[in-house]
Amino acid sequence: MPTTGNDPGVEYAHRLAARRAELQRQEQRSQVFWRLRRAVFTVGVVMMVAAFAGFLPAYLLLLPVAVFIALMAVHQRVHEATDVASRAVAFYQRGIARLSDDWIGGGEAGDRFADRSHPYSEDLDLFGRGSLFELLSIARTRAGEDKLAAWLLAPATPDEIRSRQSAVAELRPLLDLREDLALLGAGLRADVHPQTLYSWGAAPPIHFSRAMRIVAAVLGATTLAAVLSWLVLGWRSVALAALLCEAIFHFSTRFRVGQVISDVERPSRDLRLLAAILERLERETFNAPRLAALRAALDTEGLPASRQIARLYVLIDVLNSTKNIVFAPIAFLLLLPAQLAFAIERWRQVSGVAVARWLDAIGEFEAFASFAGYSAEHPSDPFPELVTEGACFEGEGLAHPLIPEAKAVRNDVALENERQVLIVSGSNMSGKSTLLRTVGVNAVLALAGAPVRAQRLRVTPLAVGASIHILDSLQAGSSRFYAEITRLRGLVELTNGDLPLLFLLDEILSGTNSHDRRIGAAAVVRGLVERGAIGFITTHDLALTHIADELGPRAMNVHFEDQLENGQMIFDYKMRPGVVSKSNALELMRAVGLDVP
Repeated sequence: MPTTGNDPGVEYAHRLAARRAELQRQEQRSQVFWRLRRAVFTVGVVMMVAAFAGFLPAYLLLLPVAVFIALMAVHQRVHEATDVASRAVAFYQRGIARLSDDWIGGGEAGDRFADRSHPYSEDLDLFGRGSLFELLSIARTRAGEDKLAAWLLAPATPDEIRSRQSAVAELRPLLDLREDLALLGAGLRADVHPQTLYSWGAAPPIHFSRAMRIVAAVLGATTLAAVLSWLVLGWRSVALAALLCEAIFHFSTRFRVGQVISDVERPSRDLRLLAAILERLERETFNAPRLAALRAALDTEGLPASRQIARLYVLIDVLNSTKNIVFAPIAFLLLLPAQLAFAIERWRQVSGVAVARWLDAIGEFEAFASFAGYSAEHPSDPFPELVTEGACFEGEGLAHPLIPEAKAVRNDVALENERQVLIVSGSNMSGKSTLLRTVGVNAVLALAGAPVRAQRLRVTPLAVGASIHILDSLQAGSSRFYAEITRLRGLVELTNGDLPLLFLLDEILSGTNSHDRRIGAAAVVRGLVERGAIGFITTHDLALTHIADELGPRAMNVHFEDQLENGQMIFDYKMRPGVVSKSNALELMRAVGLDVP
């Protein structure tokens, strides 16, 4: 059921109250069953003593035993309901934390996707604590996390972006679906390893002939009958002959059977966890073409994926039961491990190739759900308008999604073919770097198919490249300046691709002297502009603002400024046209107590 038209904070608060009430109800039920179980156990002990003393017939002891077992079964269901209610409370608490900007550290940070060599990943804080990934991701599986990360790390085509936007728009009001997915099996996100499943499903087949399967079934039944005849009728020789034949069969097939059983052990646990998600998604009907195609991908030979996996469950459950000390002898006589290995291998040959498709579909669903959750929680954030010609990034009311709305200062920016560069000057801490990150993050969201933090955004497909968070490296033996020029070379190489480049250069070439910096920066920017790139450079070195004079109408100077009031620096973080007229470096040094004349 879709959400109501309420503000997301109101809806979350309403649902959180309801889930807390349910949790309290289940906890009270659990306490009742604990007391009942203790009472029945006490009564059973008293009856057992009375039976031993001869005051009660022994068969009456069956009554408290039966009642106790029934109470245990019901209590287990109450435990499960309590666990679900607890996770529902946590789900809406996390949602309210995101809305109140108290979400950092409460989600998956995606540290495993961090890559210092990527052209913008670290510069734009895509991964790590307090990152864009942590804000967005509600994925329960590694496949979903992998897909979301991949979308943030590379721009999509216009058609792909539009298909993602329509999918996100359809999923946006489906809060019940997002809640249900969040409540499925605890620990699911950490356990599912896509590559393990891919490898198992796509591995070369292990061949077992039909004759071998028939022999195993006949031989198992015959051996069991022969052993029973030995025990009942004393036909020892018949039983020994049957056991000898079975031993020969086991010896001849042990390697292949053992391989099937060992290979299925790890993937079976992951598939069992995935089934809950698959079964929930199979109950949905979607209109967006992308979602409908993903839903269709969950079927194999006309059967839903969850039912396909249920077939495997039965086989693996029986296989696990053959290790039971009581059942193991019977399983050995029936050759059950071999027969189950044959059936598991048949399942893999029929359905194993679909495992990768199921995982990919789940991954995309979860990536879409992550964008949809963000969109539902930020209803004023629109989808960008896609422009297909030239190079364009034109935003009104741009803000950074990781900055609380109450603190964010929105700015307008406009870059297109005629004006390709904005040279941003300004004092320290005035907002220059934040502007670059704001533009970069919104470009990443737009090109991934997500809503953007803006009042309006027009954008063409772009390759994004940034030089903002560049550090030296003791391990690599490189200085910050060398690391920066290496990154700049990489950005220039990006202009050789199919997409125009959006470059974001913070304090360009600050690691060298003013003379070399001015010449080098002008050359780099001129080369990028001539290759059709658009972008921003920031500087507090006013000599670099003359680059705009060299580039003519293709470049424009803008700036951020500050005011000194009562010994404190005041920033309004508003971008203005022209070159900044003053610096605050000396004032800041005095403000922290340095003796500066």
